[in-house]
Amino acid sequence: MSTSHQKYPYPRRRLIRAVSQRLACAAMAALTNLRIVGQENLPDSGPLLVVANHFSFIDPVAMIRAVPWPIEFVGGFQMPNAPPVVTWLPKVWGYYPVHRGTFSTDALRAAEAVLDQDGVLGIFPEAGNWATVLRPARPGAAFLAVRTGAPILPMGFAHLNEVFPSLRKGKRATVTIRIGKPFGPFRAKGRGRERRPKLEAIGNEIMGRIAQLIPPHKRGHYSDDPAIRAAARGTEVYPWDESPEA
Repeated sequence: MSTSHQKYPYPRRRLIRAVSQRLACAAMAALTNLRIVGQENLPDSGPLLVVANHFSFIDPVAMIRAVPWPIEFVGGFQMPNAPPVVTWLPKVWGYYPVHRGTFSTDALRAAEAVLDQDGVLGIFPEAGNWATVLRPARPGAAFLAVRTGAPILPMGFAHLNEVFPSLRKGKRATVTIRIGKPFGPFRAKGRGRERRPKLEAIGNEIMGRIAQLIPPHKRGHYSDDPAIRAAARGTEVYPWDESPEA
């Protein structure tokens, strides 16, 4: 076993995650009218990079519900849009934190080690859920796709941000998870500035695939409708570019 595999084993926390996954399934069944479309697109095994839109703080729960394998996550160190009462959940599951606005070397090494062990890694390319329409990808997902050569599995989540408002009205929101076909792998030669446009193009393809799995009015920057793209202007501003997470 390599040093990186010893430091970042896959899978890990098996008992905790097995219990948590069952609880996630039960919670989604009890609190929503859940529909999962495209399960036939799930491959038999990894390595696999699972990507999805990120409109709600419960998106990781939906991803856990949708996949049959142990899944690791790379996610933000801080959870500014999640209620304090639920911020303990990601810590129980365990994830590799990224300090937004920085190059989080340890998290990237962990992600590469997971995929190198034929693991399954979940990542939200937008790197935050501060808007409710699709935004341009940050470079992390494309970087990992190129570094590891792992295929990418796209998902689209619809109406998850309506779950708790609906429950307060005594109703269950109708939630849809759409699973697309795997695509990739990707390669990009060069380093630094030379490779940046290639990573941006890969990021745009990733987001384009996700866009096809969510309602048209939510596609934001990746909509075919100029009016929807115009309405999404401003959401692409990354809050941590000027003030990285400490």
